[in-house]
Amino acid sequence: MKVTHPFHPLSGREFEYVGRRVAWGEPRVYFYDEEGRVRAVPAGWTDADSPHPFDLRAAGRCPFRADDLAELAVLVARLRGRDGVKETSPHM
Repeated sequence: MKVTHPFHPLSGREFEYVGRRVAWGEPRVYFYDEEGRVRAVPAGWTDADSPHPFDLRAAGRCPFRADDLAELAVLVARLRGRDGVKETSPHM
């Protein structure tokens, strides 16, 4: 497994893959470091996952996927309902 995140201190280095699980709300990859300790990083910061087809096609030109934006819209709507904020439209 290779750390691919450009700003991570271990970027570009390869480690022995241990496994993966969801922790802190995101998939994480576990590996052995040089001292034999188990460490973890977000799976998206490694080559353990194949890239999402959208990310390959967008080639960095689009920062958001449609399904991510739809999920955000649902979250915002839920939060507005909890705060008692009502949506209004401007009068024209």
